[in-house]
Parts: sequence; C-alpha cells; structure tokens
Amino acid sequence: MAIISYPATIKPEPEGGFIVQFIDLDEAFTEGETLEEALFNAAEVLTLTLDGRMDEGQDIPAPSQSREAVYLVSPDAKTQAALLLRQARGNRTLADLARALETSWPQVQRLEDPHHWPSLKTLDRAARVLGKRLVLSLE
Repeated sequence: MAIISYPATIKPEPEGGFIVQFIDLDEAFTEGETLEEALFNAAEVLTLTLDGRMDEGQDIPAPSQSREAVYLVSPDAKTQAALLLRQARGNRTLADLARALETSWPQVQRLEDPHHWPSLKTLDRAARVLGKRLVLSLE
C-alpha cells in the first residue's frame, strides 16, 4: 500500500486566488490566495473531510485515478495511518485483529481512529499481523 492521495483540481479565480475541489469528495473544497496556501488548505480540508466520514461511519471512496490535470493531496499522518490500517484489515474483524495482537477490542479500534496517535511500535505490530510492513517517509 502506498500513500493515500486524493486528486483535486485547482483553478485560478479571475479576481485572484485559487479554488480547490476534490474529485472524489464533493463536500471537500477550499481556497487560497496563493497556490501554496491553496495546497496547504486542501490538505487540511481533506483531513477534516475524511475524519468526519470515519467519525460518522460513512463510506470513504478510494482515490480515483483521474487523467485530468490535477494535484494529488494527502491527509495528515494520523488520518493516513487510520485509513491504511482499515484498508489492510480488509474483511478481518477488529475482534480478530485484537486477538492476533493480544490486546483489547477498544485498543485496536483506536488504531482506526484518526484522532488517536498510535505509537510506531503498535503500528509496526499491527502491520506485521496484517501481513504488511510499516514504512516511513518524510516528504
């Protein structure tokens, strides 16, 4: 699994600034005076949108492979970790994962909570149980 990035269009406004709209998330849009500010705001709104959907138990669409001229935007690290673990878990239940990790169901549930900061040790253990490898990068 790679970094989760969602495609967004960024269009200059005639009166100045830029409008950002996410292709896969209709409710996620923002703006910025400069391109740099628009991209920064886009990452924040993406994180808030995905966190909100997870909090409400709503579906989270996979990022589309748009062929348009788009920017790829990623959510923050906590949200990224929660989404990646959810994807890696697949059809496996949280109870199954808790048993494999020899921990409680609430402890495992927090791994998929974008408001919780799991330790690297815990993320690494969960990845190994799910047949994955934890890889970190700085960009």
